[in-house]
Amino acid sequence: MRILIIIPTYNEKENIVNLIHAIFKLKSNIDILVVDDNSPDQTGGIVEQMTHEDSRIHLIRRKGKLGLGTAYIQGFKFALSRDYEYIFEMDADFSHDPKYIPDFLEKIKDYDLVLGSRYIQGVNVVNWPMSRLILSFAANLAARWVTGIPIRDCTGGFKCFRRKVLENIEFEKISSDGYSFQVEVNYKVWKKGFRICETSIIFVDRHAGTSKMSSRIVREAFLMLWKLRILTLFGRI
Repeated sequence: MRILIIIPTYNEKENIVNLIHAIFKLKSNIDILVVDDNSPDQTGGIVEQMTHEDSRIHLIRRKGKLGLGTAYIQGFKFALSRDYEYIFEMDADFSHDPKYIPDFLEKIKDYDLVLGSRYIQGVNVVNWPMSRLILSFAANLAARWVTGIPIRDCTGGFKCFRRKVLENIEFEKISSDGYSFQVEVNYKVWKKGFRICETSIIFVDRHAGTSKMSSRIVREAFLMLWKLRILTLFGRI
Protein backbone atom coordinates (compact mmCIF):
# COMPACT_ATOMS: atom_id res chain seq x y z
CA MET A 1 0.00 0.00 0.00
CA ARG A 2 1.46 3.36 -1.03
CA ILE A 3 1.43 6.07 1.60
CA LEU A 4 1.47 9.86 1.17
CA ILE A 5 2.13 12.32 3.99
CA ILE A 6 0.92 15.85 3.24
CA ILE A 7 2.82 18.59 5.08
CA PRO A 8 1.72 22.23 4.63
CA THR A 9 4.52 24.72 5.26
CA TYR A 10 4.99 28.42 5.87
CA ASN A 11 8.41 29.45 7.17
CA GLU A 12 9.50 25.99 8.29
CA LYS A 13 13.11 25.88 7.07
CA GLU A 14 14.28 25.11 10.62
CA ASN A 15 12.23 21.91 10.73
CA ILE A 16 11.40 20.55 7.30
CA VAL A 17 14.68 18.81 6.38
CA ASN A 18 14.97 17.00 9.71
CA LEU A 19 11.29 16.04 9.61
CA ILE A 20 11.55 14.52 6.14
CA HIS A 21 14.61 12.52 7.14
CA ALA A 22 12.87 11.31 10.33
CA ILE A 23 9.85 10.10 8.33
CA PHE A 24 11.95 8.26 5.76
CA LYS A 25 13.70 6.32 8.53
CA LEU A 26 10.35 4.64 9.32
CA LYS A 27 9.33 3.04 6.01
CA SER A 28 10.46 2.89 2.41
CA ASN A 29 6.97 3.07 0.86
CA ILE A 30 6.18 6.55 2.20
CA ASP A 31 6.08 9.57 -0.10
CA ILE A 32 5.98 13.14 1.19
CA LEU A 33 4.13 16.07 -0.37
CA VAL A 34 5.06 19.52 0.91
CA VAL A 35 2.55 22.27 0.11
CA ASP A 36 4.41 25.53 0.61
CA ASP A 37 2.68 28.91 0.73
CA ASN A 38 5.56 30.93 -0.74
CA SER A 39 7.50 30.94 2.54
CA PRO A 40 9.69 34.08 2.86
CA ASP A 41 12.35 31.94 4.57
CA GLN A 42 12.71 29.85 1.38
CA THR A 43 11.29 26.63 2.77
CA GLY A 44 9.96 25.91 -0.72
CA GLY A 45 13.41 26.29 -2.27
CA ILE A 46 14.94 23.92 0.26
CA VAL A 47 12.30 21.28 -0.45
CA GLU A 48 12.59 21.78 -4.20
CA GLN A 49 16.28 20.94 -3.99
CA MET A 50 15.41 17.80 -2.04
CA THR A 51 12.97 16.70 -4.75
CA HIS A 52 15.91 16.47 -7.17
CA GLU A 53 17.70 14.14 -4.78
CA ASP A 54 14.82 11.83 -3.78
CA SER A 55 11.83 10.91 -5.96
CA ARG A 56 9.71 10.23 -2.87
CA ILE A 57 9.57 13.96 -2.14
CA HIS A 58 7.01 16.12 -3.96
CA LEU A 59 6.34 19.85 -3.78
CA ILE A 60 3.47 22.18 -4.57
CA ARG A 61 4.55 25.82 -4.40
CA ARG A 62 1.70 28.30 -4.06
CA LYS A 63 1.76 32.03 -4.75
CA GLY A 64 0.94 33.20 -1.24
CA LYS A 65 -0.33 32.35 2.22
CA LEU A 66 -3.61 30.70 1.19
CA GLY A 67 -4.36 28.76 4.35
CA LEU A 68 -4.21 25.30 5.83
CA GLY A 69 -7.55 24.07 4.49
CA THR A 70 -6.81 24.77 0.85
CA ALA A 71 -3.30 23.34 1.26
CA TYR A 72 -4.71 20.02 2.44
CA ILE A 73 -7.36 19.98 -0.26
CA GLN A 74 -4.68 20.43 -2.91
CA GLY A 75 -2.76 17.64 -1.25
CA PHE A 76 -5.80 15.35 -1.22
CA LYS A 77 -6.38 15.96 -4.92
CA PHE A 78 -2.72 15.19 -5.60
CA ALA A 79 -3.08 11.90 -3.70
CA LEU A 80 -6.28 10.91 -5.51
CA SER A 81 -4.70 11.60 -8.90
CA ARG A 82 -2.12 8.92 -8.04
CA ASP A 83 -2.32 5.45 -6.52
CA TYR A 84 -1.92 6.25 -2.81
CA GLU A 85 -4.06 4.17 -0.48
CA TYR A 86 -3.28 5.88 2.84
CA ILE A 87 -3.05 9.67 3.10
CA PHE A 88 -1.76 11.52 6.16
CA GLU A 89 -2.10 15.06 7.40
CA MET A 90 0.87 16.20 9.47
CA ASP A 91 2.35 19.45 10.78
CA ALA A 92 5.87 20.47 9.82
CA ASP A 93 7.08 21.58 13.25
CA PHE A 94 7.59 18.22 15.04
CA SER A 95 4.56 18.78 17.25
CA HIS A 96 3.38 15.65 15.44
CA ASP A 97 6.11 13.13 16.19
CA PRO A 98 6.89 10.81 13.25
CA LYS A 99 7.36 7.92 15.70
CA TYR A 100 3.56 7.56 15.87
CA ILE A 101 3.17 6.87 12.14
CA PRO A 102 3.48 3.06 12.56
CA ASP A 103 0.65 3.20 15.15
CA PHE A 104 -1.59 4.95 12.62
CA LEU A 105 -0.76 2.41 9.93
CA GLU A 106 -1.56 -0.49 12.24
CA LYS A 107 -4.96 0.95 13.24
CA ILE A 108 -5.96 2.03 9.72
CA LYS A 109 -6.13 -1.67 8.80
CA ASP A 110 -9.44 -1.82 10.69
CA TYR A 111 -10.69 1.77 10.30
CA ASP A 112 -11.22 4.39 7.61
CA LEU A 113 -9.85 7.43 9.47
CA VAL A 114 -7.36 7.38 12.34
CA LEU A 115 -6.95 10.55 14.40
CA GLY A 116 -4.00 11.40 16.60
CA SER A 117 -5.61 12.37 19.89
CA ARG A 118 -4.23 14.52 22.69
CA TYR A 119 -7.20 13.89 24.95
CA ILE A 120 -8.11 10.19 25.13
CA GLN A 121 -5.61 9.44 27.90
CA GLY A 122 -5.81 12.56 30.03
CA VAL A 123 -4.24 15.67 28.51
CA ASN A 124 -1.11 14.85 26.51
CA VAL A 125 0.19 18.30 25.60
CA VAL A 126 3.68 19.59 26.38
CA ASN A 127 4.91 23.21 26.45
CA TRP A 128 1.59 24.93 25.78
CA PRO A 129 0.58 27.95 27.86
CA MET A 130 -2.42 27.19 30.08
CA SER A 131 -4.61 29.64 28.14
CA ARG A 132 -4.06 27.80 24.86
CA LEU A 133 -4.59 24.41 26.48
CA ILE A 134 -7.90 25.50 27.99
CA LEU A 135 -8.99 26.98 24.66
CA SER A 136 -8.19 23.76 22.79
CA PHE A 137 -9.85 21.52 25.37
CA ALA A 138 -12.94 23.75 25.43
CA ALA A 139 -13.14 23.75 21.63
CA ASN A 140 -13.27 19.96 21.63
CA LEU A 141 -15.91 19.85 24.36
CA ALA A 142 -17.96 22.29 22.30
CA ALA A 143 -17.52 20.18 19.16
CA ARG A 144 -18.97 17.14 20.90
CA TRP A 145 -21.78 19.10 22.56
CA VAL A 146 -22.91 21.07 19.49
CA THR A 147 -22.52 18.41 16.79
CA GLY A 148 -22.71 15.14 18.72
CA ILE A 149 -19.53 13.84 17.09
CA PRO A 150 -18.04 11.07 19.29
CA ILE A 151 -14.42 12.23 19.01
CA ARG A 152 -12.30 13.43 21.94
CA ASP A 153 -9.87 15.44 19.81
CA CYS A 154 -11.74 16.86 16.83
CA THR A 155 -9.39 19.77 16.14
CA GLY A 156 -6.09 17.92 15.80
CA GLY A 157 -4.22 17.83 12.51
CA PHE A 158 -2.35 14.51 12.72
CA LYS A 159 -4.46 11.92 10.93
CA CYS A 160 -4.55 9.13 8.36
CA PHE A 161 -7.30 8.58 5.78
CA ARG A 162 -8.11 5.61 3.63
CA ARG A 163 -8.34 6.65 0.00
CA LYS A 164 -12.06 5.83 -0.21
CA VAL A 165 -12.83 8.41 2.49
CA LEU A 166 -11.33 11.27 0.49
CA GLU A 167 -13.04 10.00 -2.65
CA ASN A 168 -16.36 10.62 -0.88
CA ILE A 169 -15.64 14.16 0.35
CA GLU A 170 -16.91 17.05 -1.79
CA PHE A 171 -13.92 19.36 -1.56
CA GLU A 172 -15.66 22.21 -3.36
CA LYS A 173 -18.08 22.48 -0.43
CA ILE A 174 -15.30 23.00 2.12
CA SER A 175 -14.24 26.59 2.66
CA SER A 176 -12.99 26.54 6.27
CA ASP A 177 -9.43 26.77 7.53
CA GLY A 178 -7.34 25.88 10.57
CA TYR A 179 -9.17 24.23 13.47
CA SER A 180 -12.52 24.56 11.69
CA PHE A 181 -11.19 22.70 8.64
CA GLN A 182 -10.31 19.74 10.84
CA VAL A 183 -13.70 19.80 12.55
CA GLU A 184 -15.61 20.08 9.27
CA VAL A 185 -13.76 17.21 7.59
CA ASN A 186 -14.06 14.94 10.64
CA TYR A 187 -17.77 15.69 10.91
CA LYS A 188 -18.46 14.93 7.26
CA VAL A 189 -16.49 11.68 7.47
CA TRP A 190 -18.51 10.67 10.55
CA LYS A 191 -21.86 11.58 8.98
CA LYS A 192 -21.03 9.45 5.94
CA GLY A 193 -20.72 6.43 8.22
CA PHE A 194 -17.01 5.78 7.93
CA ARG A 195 -15.21 4.06 10.79
CA ILE A 196 -13.18 6.49 12.91
CA CYS A 197 -10.57 5.61 15.53
CA GLU A 198 -8.44 7.78 17.82
CA THR A 199 -4.89 6.82 18.75
CA SER A 200 -3.12 8.48 21.65
CA ILE A 201 -0.25 10.86 20.90
CA ILE A 202 1.78 13.28 22.97
CA PHE A 203 1.65 16.71 21.36
CA VAL A 204 4.83 18.71 21.97
CA ASP A 205 4.79 22.37 20.98
CA ARG A 206 6.93 23.21 17.97
CA HIS A 207 10.71 22.65 17.98
CA ALA A 208 11.45 25.89 16.16
CA GLY A 209 9.76 28.71 14.27
CA THR A 210 6.55 30.58 15.09
CA SER A 211 3.06 29.24 15.77
CA LYS A 212 0.38 29.99 13.15
CA MET A 213 -2.48 29.91 15.72
CA SER A 214 -4.64 33.05 15.95
CA SER A 215 -7.85 34.17 17.64
CA ARG A 216 -9.48 34.42 14.19
CA ILE A 217 -8.91 30.72 13.56
CA VAL A 218 -10.45 29.82 16.92
CA ARG A 219 -13.51 32.03 16.34
CA GLU A 220 -13.98 30.46 12.90
CA ALA A 221 -13.93 27.00 14.48
CA PHE A 222 -16.70 27.82 16.95
CA LEU A 223 -18.85 29.30 14.18
CA MET A 224 -18.26 26.18 12.07
CA LEU A 225 -19.77 23.99 14.79
CA TRP A 226 -23.10 25.76 14.62
CA LYS A 227 -23.00 25.87 10.82
CA LEU A 228 -22.60 22.09 10.74
CA ARG A 229 -25.43 21.64 13.24
CA ILE A 230 -27.80 23.83 11.22
CA LEU A 231 -26.90 22.22 7.87
CA THR A 232 -27.54 18.81 9.40
CA LEU A 233 -30.95 19.88 10.70
CA PHE A 234 -31.91 20.94 7.18
CA GLY A 235 -30.58 17.71 5.65
CA ARG A 236 -27.78 19.37 3.72
CA ILE A 237 -24.96 17.17 5.07
